[in-house]
Amino acid sequence: MLSSARSPRPAHAAAHRTATAWPDPALVVTHVDTTDPVAFITIDDGWNHDPAAQKPLLDRQVPASLFLLPGAYSYDPEYFHTLLDHGRSRAENHTVDHPDLTTLDAAGQKAEICGARDQDLAEFGDSPLLMRPPYGAYDDTTRTTARACGVEAVVTWTYDLTTWTNPVLVPRLKPGDIVLLHFNGTVEQDLRRVLDAAAAAGLKPAPLRDHIGG
Repeated sequence: MLSSARSPRPAHAAAHRTATAWPDPALVVTHVDTTDPVAFITIDDGWNHDPAAQKPLLDRQVPASLFLLPGAYSYDPEYFHTLLDHGRSRAENHTVDHPDLTTLDAAGQKAEICGARDQDLAEFGDSPLLMRPPYGAYDDTTRTTARACGVEAVVTWTYDLTTWTNPVLVPRLKPGDIVLLHFNGTVEQDLRRVLDAAAAAGLKPAPLRDHIGG
């Protein structure tokens, strides 16, 4: 008589059971599918804390998604508290150390994404729902890990309009476009150029989280 001990469960069954314990991958969003006359302003990193950059965001109550690095906001958190508490900006996840996530295994990606979530929550009292992978680099592990860390969407961009050396020519923006800027030395000028371009196209800045998150 055959013993049940000689009939182990197939390995693929255990693997399947383990896989179903993971959440569905986070969405990847480069452009929002909408006919509403809106565009989305996102600003990364947070190393430059120029008060001049606060002025258009606060005076005009521009909704912006701030994908911040903990190390960048930790030495002057009040700069960002001002934007979040008195404006319409939201803080979102940009990892802890700005690595190329595709070079990390699942544990390394979890440390970066969940670690940033925990630090953002502790500092700002709000858990990020969006995550921008550094350099726009992500893989399937990123999407699954991001979801496990509470992220609803992995957000890249339609246009990078950051001025690094020479100003980038601003294209005619379309509804749903996501614009990438950085908190660098030209962020105030870049922000005003993008706001002017949006107005010229008949678009208004809108909260990204409201259109693709909770």
